[in-house]
Order: sequence, then C-alpha cells, then structure tokens
Amino acid sequence: MNGLEYVARILKQEGVESMPCFPSNPLIEEAAKVGIRPIAFRHERGAVMAADGFSRTSNRKQFGVVAVQSQAGAENSMGGLSQAYADGIPILVLPGGLRLSQIAVRPNFSASVNYRGIVKSVEAIYAPDQVGNVMRRAFHALRNGPPGPVVVELTGDVCGQDVPEDALNYHSPRTSLHQPSSGDIKDAVKALLAASNPVIWAGRGVLFSDATDELRTLAELTGIPVFCTMPGKSALDERHPLALGAGSGSTTQPAFEWLKNSDVLLALGASLTRTFYAQPIRGEKTLIQNSIESGDINKEENVDIGLIGDTKLTLEAIIDEVKAQVGEGGTGDAKAVAAEIAAVRETWMKEWTPLLTSDKEPLNTYRVIHEINETLDQDNSIVTHDAGAPRDSIVPFYTATTPHSYIGWGKTTHLGFGIPLMIGAKMAHPDRFCLNLMGDGAFGMSGLDIETSSRCGIPITTVLLNNGGMSTYPPGNFPTAREQFDVSHMQGDYAMIAEGMGAVGLRVKKVGEMRPALEEAQRLNADGKTVLIDVLSDMEGKRSRF
Repeated sequence: MNGLEYVARILKQEGVESMPCFPSNPLIEEAAKVGIRPIAFRHERGAVMAADGFSRTSNRKQFGVVAVQSQAGAENSMGGLSQAYADGIPILVLPGGLRLSQIAVRPNFSASVNYRGIVKSVEAIYAPDQVGNVMRRAFHALRNGPPGPVVVELTGDVCGQDVPEDALNYHSPRTSLHQPSSGDIKDAVKALLAASNPVIWAGRGVLFSDATDELRTLAELTGIPVFCTMPGKSALDERHPLALGAGSGSTTQPAFEWLKNSDVLLALGASLTRTFYAQPIRGEKTLIQNSIESGDINKEENVDIGLIGDTKLTLEAIIDEVKAQVGEGGTGDAKAVAAEIAAVRETWMKEWTPLLTSDKEPLNTYRVIHEINETLDQDNSIVTHDAGAPRDSIVPFYTATTPHSYIGWGKTTHLGFGIPLMIGAKMAHPDRFCLNLMGDGAFGMSGLDIETSSRCGIPITTVLLNNGGMSTYPPGNFPTAREQFDVSHMQGDYAMIAEGMGAVGLRVKKVGEMRPALEEAQRLNADGKTVLIDVLSDMEGKRSRF
C-alpha cells in the first residue's frame, strides 16, 4: 500500500464521505477507490470554503476535507484558509506537494513553509513511514484545543512509495476536554448573582460544544438575557423571551441597550476579538470570559475572571454552582427581564416595520429579508449572509431558531463565501433547505460554483440583490472614479447566467413575486434543482444600531 492509498484509507476510517477538490491531486483517485466522493469545484478557494461550511455545522463531530493541486492550487487556496483561520474552523486541507528535490528551489511554492501564518498546524510527509503519524497528529489537532485549519502536504515522490508494514500504525485520536477550576466557577457565579444588569454573550464555542441546551438552562435559571455574536447566532432560539438577538457591526435595539448598560458580562465560547464586524464591549463592567483558547483571555479586553475550557463543561459547572448558591428554582427574575426585553423590541420594530414591509420597488433589502423570514421553515433551514450590506442587514432581523439554522461568519470577510459555504452545509445536512443572501458584487467572486451545486446534485438557493453596485461603498468614496469611470458599478442578468450553468433562474421585479419565488425555490431544491433568485433591488443604506 502506498502513502496515498493509506491516506485515503485513514480518511475512510474517520468517516469521511465526500471531499471537495480542484483541479488535480493523486489523492482524488485513491479517495474515489475507497468510496469517498470527490466533488470538483470551479476554484480551489470554493473547495476550501465548502469544507469550511461542512465543518461549521458539524460541531467537531465530522470535518470538511479538501484536496487541491500543488503549487498554483495551494496558492489559490490561501483565501479560503485565511477565512477558516480567522473564524477558527477545523478543516483538513491536503494539497499536493513538490518532489523532495524541488522543495528548496525558487520560486516553487511549499505549503508547509508558506501556510504557517494562516493555519492551526501544517506539516509535510517527507518519508513513507511518516504517513500514519502525520495523519494522527492532524486529526488530533482537528479534535482538540482551539479549532482551526490543519494542513498535510502530500510530497509528490514520497506519497507514491509503499508504506512499510510496521508503519501502518494509524489509530484514531480521541477528543480530550477540560474545564475551569471550581474556584473560578464559584467566583464567576458570585459575580453574576450579585450583578444588577448581567448579560450572557454567546459565541461560536457554544455551538461547537453542543451547549445550546445548557445556555438556555442558565438563562432561565438566572433570568440573564442572552446576546449572540454573529458566529454564535442560533446558539439560543431567538423566539425565546430572554433572547436579545444577534449582532455583527449592526444589531438589535435590545442587544444594543443591554450590552451598553450591563454591569457584568459572561462571554461563553467567545474570543472577544475586536473587529469591525462585531459589537464592541461598551463601558466599564466586570468581564467573565470562557474560551477553549487560553490566549483569548486578556487578549484585547481586561478580563476579571477567565474560564479556560470546553464551553459545555463550563456551563454545566456554572449551572450546578448557581443551584448550589440559590437553589434548584433559580433566581425567579426571568419573567420581569423578559417583559423589559419585549418592550424595547416592540419600540425597535415600530421603527423598522415600515422598511420590512415596504411595497417600494425596486425591492427594499429589508422587504426581501422579511419575506425570507416569513416564508422559510426556520427549524429546517440553514441561512447565511454574504459580506457587506447583506450581512449587516440580515443578522439583526432573520430569526434563528435551531442550532446552525443561521451561519454567521466573518472576522475576515471574503466576498462570495455564501455559495460554497452553503454547498458545504448542504453536504453536511442534505435534509435542510440551504439559502444564502448575497449581492451582485459577491456573485462575481464565486458565482460559477452555482454550476458545481447543480452538476453535483447538492441543491442550494441563492437570493441575489441585483442593485448594480456595492452599497457598502457610498458615493463619497472615490466620487471621481465613480462619475467618470463607473467604478463599483456592475450589471448582469444573473438568472440567465444561472440557467446557463444548469440551475433554475428566477427573476423578481415586483414585491408580490418575492414570496412565490421563495416557495418555488424550496420546491425545486427538494426536487434536487439548484436555484438563483435574481431580485431587482435598491441600494438601501440604513443599518440597525450600526
């Protein structure tokens, strides 16, 4: 058995069923031989991003795996890797490699040398007897510690050689979890119970550790309202009376008010990275932070109590300590807090309902979002934004219900991520309706993977806001370039483009056409057909609490 055959067998042992890829890597054939389905994308970045989408919705139980070509293929993958690294997504990337004799020759590209700043770990296989050990370290890194992309470079002339019998030694590594000390848990609970206006800040780690039930239990036990970060959106059902909503750079009015006025903030499964695409921590407050990564504690904020460890184990310990301090019935504050949240939300929605229900044509962005919200079965759908205006418009207003019913992303925000992300999510959850909302600018970055979705029978729906420009770049930005040279203006019949790639293109010009198009998309997706809804829309610039 040669090294490539052994890698394929290891992937099969680990339960890998499909592998995004492009364009050529000898592992593709070996994976197919053992029953792993290669899914060929139109660009390496898209293949990596699809693996990302698979992992984002799998809670470290399964992992997206992607194979790309050496040299140019590995170079083209860097955008997708950067996105996964920024958001802490565990994917396994298997680029082809140079021959040993070529590695040190300029300008040859070595992934193991050049990827180090954008991955959790990377190593190359330099001898056939290393395959089992390298792959074991890779899957250990995927399952343990802070999540992130893991890379194994398949050195060209090494991986085709036979693996010695005594080196066929792969054993699947287990996940090892740890939790904060009991003293830190006691201090955190004491601070929470003494607070006059505490808030729970729920990050991506709540989802990754399967801790959504525990999050709801803690909120109800203490009456503490919950704000979800953009990556954490869907960690708490947003219909829950203690849900403040979620935020990117924009957020809901309840979230804005409680975050601003809180005196104690409990951040769970959150890095608290300061970014333009997240809410800031406003004002002086006692800050309690839980993260699996010790380096997140005191990284950019002054943290009073650090809770380093798995978020589910941390929440279980906090719940036990709350019950020990106040009894099984909790504090009894939930109803009063819920009433306050409802009152603020009602005032906020009075401001926004005219936009959400506007009959203006071309369609207002918020009317599109409203129709998505009203038409979809949220419990059985997965929805995401794309970068820019679609993100900051939809995050506060789309109602996330079940875990991963919404995928929030973006510490670095790559235009066009929504299409391959949804393909990966559909691969992981073929029973869910998968929809991404994007602009015409984003379509230019990944639109050809509509063909991948159609050809491979992985049906998704793309709702495209066709407004002829990029609404996050207002006219005040480079006015001369805009007026004289049409910079940032774009055009296209995207429904026609989708039809040319084997998908179904639907055009929406009237408000009354939006809901029927969404209903038709759900029917067509269920029949295995990919859909693009091309919506003639305006350049709405308003954002909620931006």
